Amino acid sequence: MIQVIGHRGAAGLEPENTLRSYRKALEIGVDYVETDVYLTQDKHLIVMHDRTVDRTTNGTGSVEEMTFDEIRELDAGEGEQVPTLREVLELIKGKAKIHIELKGEGTPKPVVDTVREMDMVPDVVITSGNTERVKEVKGLCPDVAVEHIYGDPPPDAVERAVSAGAGRVSVNIRHITQEYVDAAHAAGLLVIAWPPNTEEEINHALSFGVDLICSDRPDVAMKVLGRA
Repeated sequence: MIQVIGHRGAAGLEPENTLRSYRKALEIGVDYVETDVYLTQDKHLIVMHDRTVDRTTNGTGSVEEMTFDEIRELDAGEGEQVPTLREVLELIKGKAKIHIELKGEGTPKPVVDTVREMDMVPDVVITSGNTERVKEVKGLCPDVAVEHIYGDPPPDAVERAVSAGAGRVSVNIRHITQEYVDAAHAAGLLVIAWPPNTEEEINHALSFGVDLICSDRPDVAMKVLGRA
């Protein structure tokens, strides 16, 4: 069965990376949600895609130069606060699994520690586009699943993922090729297409034989897959 990942929750339906967005994804019935993490200046793990808060909140500034309290005062959309990783894990535990993308510096160990503390290692895939960061996670927690993300995969994409201990790879739908998918499968890797959001884009991704769809519109993905 092709599995569905709610990208930043259900980012095409609700404010991305908010608890409201993750609740919507759970309501739709996704297999996984996807989230992004940074450390604040005072070392709190918060959920944010960009290096700054400018695009997704009513504030301005670099996440890593702001305190947790400063970020919590912001409106992330529809009156939602920027959540912590722990809050997202508490919400989805027992309901769905999760891909956690390491966006900021210094995130591997605190993410692994949080996942272990919550006894969620089997429910988590830790992801990054940085090969060394993926390797670091595997070194910290050999039991956790890891994924290597690529926008436009380099020629050695599969080899890099395998060398890092990854069990899956992501590719942006603008750069997906049959050659890449076949090579990943031959190496024993699952392939994720992100983020196809229309029926046409989702069917295009599926035509290559991908294993998971990571979409801002998980409702559309579930409909295309006959799982709505």
